[in-house]
Amino acid sequence: MPAVIIIAVIALIVAGAVLGHLAAKKRREAMLALAARLGLRFDPGKSRDVARRFEFLDKLRQGSNRYAFNVLSGRYQDHDITVFDYHYETHSTDSKGRRQTHHHYFSFFILHLEASFPELKIGPEGFFSKIAQAFGYDDIDFESHEFSRKFCVRSNDKKFAYDVCNARMIEYLLAHPDLTIEIERDSLAISFGRRLKPEQIEPNLQRLVQVRSLLPEYLFARS
Repeated sequence: MPAVIIIAVIALIVAGAVLGHLAAKKRREAMLALAARLGLRFDPGKSRDVARRFEFLDKLRQGSNRYAFNVLSGRYQDHDITVFDYHYETHSTDSKGRRQTHHHYFSFFILHLEASFPELKIGPEGFFSKIAQAFGYDDIDFESHEFSRKFCVRSNDKKFAYDVCNARMIEYLLAHPDLTIEIERDSLAISFGRRLKPEQIEPNLQRLVQVRSLLPEYLFARS
């Protein structure tokens, strides 16, 4: 009986590996087709260079063994963009002292800005942001109580935060409550806590460009 169980477990592991390989292959093919349609470059390989180039963004500084893959890059609607799947690892120890590795994957979208800006983070209000506030890391409040209740906004430059979170931006974000935005240096980024399906990439590229269009042009004129 134990031998049968061992064989069954091995068969399940092999089947899982095969299915995972086929799913990854299908995803690469779909993203390659998307890149061809949008006139973008596509590199399916692991890229630690991309991870290092943008590591000033908080979302890309987590964990270890960080790398981007399935990288789309080029010009989209007159903007330089980079889109990629992202991986990092964290570790924990179970009750028996055994070290466990946890793999995390998500999708990341970056648009190159024509000027450099201070760090600004905008994301849905949640449990961890409330904990941060409890330890003195307050977010920035706005006249829109609904926006302040639903989103956490943090920046050392409050004037910049108010400029970015203008009335039109607030209206847009309230209509798109899943967006997490980070601005720093010459990068505008949106990210998702999971890998998006290939068919979800172009709609979110459009949202990235829309967020850029809501940034006041005077910010670029004075930078």
